[in-house]
Amino acid sequence: MKRVVIVGAGAAGFLAAIGAAGNGAQVTLLEKMAMPGRKLMITGKGRCNITNACAMEDMIPMLPGNGKFLFGAFHSFTNRDIMELLERHGLPVKVERGGRVFPQSDRALDVVETLEKILRELGVRLLLEKRVRRLEMAQGRITAVITGDGGRYPADAVILTTGGASYPRTGSTGDGYALAQEAGHTIIPPKPALVPLESDDEEIRSLQGLSLRNVRGTLLQGDRVLGQEFGEMLFTHFGVSGPIILTLSRAASAAWQKDPQAVLDLSIDLKPALTPEQLDARVQRDFAKYSRKQLKSGLHDLLPQSLIPVIIDAACLKPEQEVNQITRKERQRLVRTLKAFTVPLTGTRPLAEAIVTAGGVSTKEINPSTFASKIVPNLYFAGEIMDVDGYTGGYNLQAAFSSGFVAGTHAALDGKEESV
Repeated sequence: MKRVVIVGAGAAGFLAAIGAAGNGAQVTLLEKMAMPGRKLMITGKGRCNITNACAMEDMIPMLPGNGKFLFGAFHSFTNRDIMELLERHGLPVKVERGGRVFPQSDRALDVVETLEKILRELGVRLLLEKRVRRLEMAQGRITAVITGDGGRYPADAVILTTGGASYPRTGSTGDGYALAQEAGHTIIPPKPALVPLESDDEEIRSLQGLSLRNVRGTLLQGDRVLGQEFGEMLFTHFGVSGPIILTLSRAASAAWQKDPQAVLDLSIDLKPALTPEQLDARVQRDFAKYSRKQLKSGLHDLLPQSLIPVIIDAACLKPEQEVNQITRKERQRLVRTLKAFTVPLTGTRPLAEAIVTAGGVSTKEINPSTFASKIVPNLYFAGEIMDVDGYTGGYNLQAAFSSGFVAGTHAALDGKEESV
């Protein structure tokens, strides 16, 4: 039997083990944490957003970080394949808004336990608290994996599925980058891809805890639009977060990496369903209704309470001013503010707080059909360790599942007649 050693028991590692063992390999899966699937456990707010139910060709644009590299993998192991695999082993799934797929139980633990059960059925040896120290090599090939406790695991093929450098408490501490680099691979400098954004504006921070739905956020560098998203966002003690912010953060991170002094702003359209003219008419109706009230009391139907003083200040108006005293020019200034409320941005949260890491092992050095190294013939990669990343919605996990399964399959089958 061909001996395959996999380093990292996350989404990619699980599927690599399933792919390899399912094709006749003797599989050892090494995990440095005390339990496997730690990052899987926190995805989807603890519910595990397994994948997205979209057509596979629609998934590639949702991975702006080298998504085309996964074209073959996405068609070799699809979203339907991971859903059917889980359901076949007793875990029913459901599709929610935006095509997001979750276990019906809404428990990420059930996903991890189901994948563990599949590994047991396939005879995979899962070893925990095994930190890999180095890859033993001879004549340009890996001969064994060496762990920190002195363990030596002979290997005919090795798959690195150690993840990126985000959420280090889950085990993703960038260990795999060092192993890949020692094997001769180029590492694209890691940076946060899906990460909250910071603002040093005290008024923005005063909105901590406020959640907005159905707003449009536009990321601006001067007059240049870097990205635009519609949906939900959240104000925090450090700035802004939430789905649309995480998606826009990739462009923000790239802009700051290119120019650390770049001035970026978030422009929020608080009422995107209304044109400026329609919003002005709506404001006039509210002003007629609350004509004898102060402005700070006349916007209750339009805005959340905590946002009212901030918007009034941004529009350069006075909160105590009576509604019936507001001029047409002042009202139009308020409308412009509602359509383009500006949040000055100062940076991203640290890489450790990113949901996904951009950067990693260069895809130019990996065969996209097999995920084998172009430098070391019996070394394979899968998941977030590679320079591949996508938006929220299940796309990153599908990338891990697909690349893991394909890497595992080829690690078991490629050059099998040569294995000793």
